[in-house]
Amino acid sequence: MATVMQKIKDIEDEMAKTQKNKATAHHLGLLKAKLAKLRRELLTPTSKGGGGAGEGFDVTKSGDARVGLVGFPSVGKSTLLNKLTGTFSEVASYEFTTLTCIPGVITYRGAKIQLLDLPGIIEGAKDGKGRGRQVISTARTCNCILIVLDAIKPITHKRLIEKELEGFGIRLNKEPPNLTFRKKDKGGINFTSTVTNTHLDLDTVKAICSEYRMHNADITLRYDATADDLIDVIEGSRIYMPCIYVINKIDQITLEELEILDKLPHYCPISAHLEWNLDGLLEKIWEYLNLTRIYTKPKGLNPDYEDPVILSSKRRTVEDFCIRIHKDMLKQFKYALVWGSSAKHKPQRVGKDHELEDEDVVQIIKKV
Repeated sequence: MATVMQKIKDIEDEMAKTQKNKATAHHLGLLKAKLAKLRRELLTPTSKGGGGAGEGFDVTKSGDARVGLVGFPSVGKSTLLNKLTGTFSEVASYEFTTLTCIPGVITYRGAKIQLLDLPGIIEGAKDGKGRGRQVISTARTCNCILIVLDAIKPITHKRLIEKELEGFGIRLNKEPPNLTFRKKDKGGINFTSTVTNTHLDLDTVKAICSEYRMHNADITLRYDATADDLIDVIEGSRIYMPCIYVINKIDQITLEELEILDKLPHYCPISAHLEWNLDGLLEKIWEYLNLTRIYTKPKGLNPDYEDPVILSSKRRTVEDFCIRIHKDMLKQFKYALVWGSSAKHKPQRVGKDHELEDEDVVQIIKKV
């Protein structure tokens, strides 16, 4: 572990000393590729390498979505979890109170949302310091991240936490890079682009590919991609996740200071202790999770509006709906009747591929 961490530090020091210009782009691209590979080693160490998952970090995923609370020590994550879920998580004014991952569940708009209070992240977590590696590994399993920040502490904490999460391959509020990388058996590196490139050239692309021992590939860019974007696609293990910056303890700052913070994107001001704007935070969590509620309608009965089936925005076909209810339902499936915004008429007879919308009503017709 120490040798990997030392290599990471050496590369980061060299990158900090290197001026950024066209002449050094090739060298910096190579260093970034080396850095990404070393950080992957930290995330998936060998059995001998520094520590397992650690007590309390193997939390069973339950409910319809998982939200992780990440932040520096003593910013109010445990208080927020207590107020939102009623789950006990020890609260104290000294730092590093929470040493294990405490789960709680919120029921909101018919969905069960699991909330994880992850132990305070310290600077250097991505390099294996403290218990940061276990914390961030758990954060990668979430559907949304809440970065909890103390309104009376420097906003630089925001950037430090982002750096820790990015170091472990978590990309916040970003879409996957719009580029194609296809390995092949021969023909060398074929690099094409539909736009003007200001960050990547053929030499830099070849250097990055060479670091991964890839000497034959077709790469197509559809936008002005960076070396980091190319490395993310080659690594293939990046998690693209929505994130809300929860600014806590707003009762301790002035209105003028609050207005400055209000300019941050993806931001939600709260006071967990005084329970200010917790409803607003729940609404924002719901918006960022982008879940779809589908109501079931048994034949001859009214729809069940109390217990919706919850689907993700990316998997919301009738087939996904059937699988969510029971894996054997597809074997008996004949067609479905749909009422709601996805239906052209009420009801519409549809097949398994029909995409459902939030608050649709579905009745499954089985084979006789």
